[in-house]
Amino acid sequence: MSQSSQNSPLQHKPVPSNFRWLYAFWKFSRPHTIIGTSLSVLGLYLIAIAVTSTDFAVIQLISLLGAWIACLCGNVYIVGLNQLEDVDIDKVNKPHLPLASGEFTRKQGQLIVMITGILALVVAWLTGPFLLGMVAVSLAIGTAYSLPPIRLKQFPFWAALCIFSVRGTIVNLGLFLHFNWALEQTPAIPPAVWVLTLFILVFTFAIAIFKDIPDMEGDRLYNITTFTIQLGPQAVFNLALWVLTICYLGITLVGVLRFAAINPIFLVITHLVVLAGMWMRSLAVDLQDKSAIAQFYQFIWKLFYLEYLMFPIACLLA
Repeated sequence: MSQSSQNSPLQHKPVPSNFRWLYAFWKFSRPHTIIGTSLSVLGLYLIAIAVTSTDFAVIQLISLLGAWIACLCGNVYIVGLNQLEDVDIDKVNKPHLPLASGEFTRKQGQLIVMITGILALVVAWLTGPFLLGMVAVSLAIGTAYSLPPIRLKQFPFWAALCIFSVRGTIVNLGLFLHFNWALEQTPAIPPAVWVLTLFILVFTFAIAIFKDIPDMEGDRLYNITTFTIQLGPQAVFNLALWVLTICYLGITLVGVLRFAAINPIFLVITHLVVLAGMWMRSLAVDLQDKSAIAQFYQFIWKLFYLEYLMFPIACLLA
């Protein structure tokens, strides 16, 4: 090492403790889920604006902000509870997580989960009845997913059902009904929202089964039965790809048939482009490389984010 690098003033500069705590909390909240939750709130708000032909008003920001905060707190509660129950498994599968690495103590994790769970319910209660119902049901399912003695995550079918029922159905329908109620519209769900809900429902099933591929080592060690362990990583990888393909071809068909108030040209072109990109990206994945699998899993989440941008735009352009 050169003398200049040894004496660099930045080399041994301590990281502020508050920054370290915030970074650990960011990891604890599972950023990819936080981004997905944030985009789903914004996307459903834009769809509600589009299908009801309602002009923007500042008062709507209260409903939007309340929904965002309640959903974020609920998100942290669910992923945090899962980490509290999976510390030993995460030491094998995800050693970077704060509880597994020791950045957070168990008591700190419990405190964060308790506070965010209470905040989610309180903010939802203050914001609207549909939001409260959505948050309460989501937290109940998230609790049953992770917490003994039920602990549904140990059963492949029920684990997948928990994930795609919350992300796919409860969040989309609940958020739309909340924004529809806030816009003083009748509590009816239009075809466009059903299309998005069905797309996300099937898409999230692919996420639910794919997420266990990079975690196979720890799951097998602690007797967590997953589709990956039962069928093998190659079979689950292929299944997830074809499930996602059905999603994109299905929503493209919606555009071709001009079903619902959605711009067909934008819908068809964007989804076919994304589908082609997904298959090209999948060809480079080495299933023997855990990091490559994890990167493709994050890529699938990016496609999930993208849908909450593309679909609302298609509705706004209709």
